[in-house]
Amino acid sequence: MTSDTAAMKRLLLLDDDRLVLATLGEGLRQAGYYVDTASSVEEAEDILAGGSIDLAIFDVRMPGQSGVDLAWRLHEADSEVPFIFLTAYSDDELVEQASEAGAMGYVVKPADPDRLVPAIEAAFARSEDARKLRETSRQLQTALDADRDVSLAIGIIMERRRLGRQEAFELLRGQARTERRKLIDLARDIVLASEKLNLISAPAPAAEPRPRRQENRDSRRERH
Repeated sequence: MTSDTAAMKRLLLLDDDRLVLATLGEGLRQAGYYVDTASSVEEAEDILAGGSIDLAIFDVRMPGQSGVDLAWRLHEADSEVPFIFLTAYSDDELVEQASEAGAMGYVVKPADPDRLVPAIEAAFARSEDARKLRETSRQLQTALDADRDVSLAIGIIMERRRLGRQEAFELLRGQARTERRKLIDLARDIVLASEKLNLISAPAPAAEPRPRRQENRDSRRERH
């Protein structure tokens, strides 16, 4: 059984049962995946550190550290490696744990390649959707930041040149064209220069009055 969609994708399979590792690992290789196997969380972390894993499959319950423990570490580190769970149990608590840790799905044991491959491909699809959503969010934030800097630069020009908003914008755009620069880059330079100027021109804090020396007060009392 060979899957065209599996081509060139590398999986990490984590399970403390070496029989599961051997049978599932071989079945997934026959399905067209590259498969690295690990029988402990520590071994899995070493493989993940290599940075070449496209998707991880974690056994939920293991002696010592579990797949859930590793999943939470990946989640907290903002890792972009998607993962699914293998579990001998199916209940609402597990589904909730998997969702909170960022899992793209889970498969109930006994698992075989015929059941696991569709779950893997569904996880890849969900991961790609999530990646596109994150990228869209980053682009939106970048656009919002750019709008903020342009608006601030226009405000600075309005104040310094006593211009209306549209006139200030046209001046900013004309200067950007003259310098053959992007509007946002010039706007950021103006904002940064204004912030530096404000910092330099800020009044220094008033010096605290120095206390009079005790001997001066004593000498005045003697004269009286």
